[in-house]
Amino acid sequence: MTPALKDDEPIQIMGAGLSGLAAAIILGKAGREVHVHDIRADSGARFDGDFQGLENWTSDTDFLDELREWGINPDEFKTTDFHSVNVIHPDGVILEAWSPDVAFRVIERGTSSHTIDQGLKRQAIDAGAQIHYKSRVKPEDCHIIAAGPKETSAVAFGEIFETDYPDHVAFHLNDKLAPGAYAYLIVIDGIGLICTCLWRKQSKSERFLNETIAYYDEHYPELKRRPIKRVGGKGDFSLPEKYTHEGRHYVGEAGGMQDFMWGFGMRYAITSGVFAAKDILGELEYDKEVKRQILPTIKTSIANRWLMNRVGNRAFKRIGLNWFKDQNKRQDGLPYIAKIFRPDLKRKIVFNLFGRWMLEKKQAEDGRTYRRLPFRGSLKRDGWEPSEAGKAVGQQWRNTRKSGGTTSFSEEE
Repeated sequence: MTPALKDDEPIQIMGAGLSGLAAAIILGKAGREVHVHDIRADSGARFDGDFQGLENWTSDTDFLDELREWGINPDEFKTTDFHSVNVIHPDGVILEAWSPDVAFRVIERGTSSHTIDQGLKRQAIDAGAQIHYKSRVKPEDCHIIAAGPKETSAVAFGEIFETDYPDHVAFHLNDKLAPGAYAYLIVIDGIGLICTCLWRKQSKSERFLNETIAYYDEHYPELKRRPIKRVGGKGDFSLPEKYTHEGRHYVGEAGGMQDFMWGFGMRYAITSGVFAAKDILGELEYDKEVKRQILPTIKTSIANRWLMNRVGNRAFKRIGLNWFKDQNKRQDGLPYIAKIFRPDLKRKIVFNLFGRWMLEKKQAEDGRTYRRLPFRGSLKRDGWEPSEAGKAVGQQWRNTRKSGGTTSFSEEE
């Protein structure tokens, strides 16, 4: 545990994202004076109404139940449960992954009242935390560092649109449309998001999104998109040597709490914020708990990322076929994906022999040492020309922009 703070000493948190707000809720409910500082104008302002996935396969405990045990109320923000999702092979075959349990939840990020950002913000304020927006503080003046990404290991580009299509989630394993990662379609209450994730740096990157949208237009003809805006974001993936430095706890993305394989991070972020708060309250040791409960899964994701960097569509197709073979046997698709994400001997060996060495060793300004995932360069196979359908999608978006559509990323980002 960190050196004990006086009961009347104010606790300073840098960052009013998920991890910072989770810590503030725990500390505020314990009667501590808490100040949360963020350079943005509001929690969730970094996002643009994006849909994000909250996975439920890295633990046997449903994450919403875990939140309730900590005293965080998930009813304060909107979640949409999915027992089934479409999984699309690289060759275009669409199969349905299904589980009797909730395998996946969709949560909206942003500044609307129903988002997870605003739901946690309300609970932090109700717990007595004081949140200071447009406030710059120095890390050395804070007890918890919950800042967002500073560098880039991967990017995601998406289009938000109106549609009459029912609620739906589809994952698309395709190295052409999403180099080294996946693309996806999410529809919730008449609003859709088509997104592609790029784990290799590209020029003219918007063509990947256009081509992805063209695929969904062809294979989901009832989608009938009506574009609203385009959004983008980046991920920064790092592995610190330690999670507490000079008495400061690093949580969320600042502490490397990210899934290196597919980019899931909300569960890790909130959990790390809770652990940091409980350390300050004297209930556990932050570094010890992170290394016991979170780090093994992160190391597994690094091993998976190393493997994914060395395969292409043939391996993606094999994953899909094996997934559904296992699902037919068990009548449940969740165990197969859980096995991929949870620690085992094979991935431990891959991490120790190969995975950790693909990370660049760096030193932060405050003296912390960490390894981070570089944004890989493009491969020869990434140099394809857009299809006519992809060009048409690009023209549709240009017309939408002329009519007032907005974009939150540049083509060269």
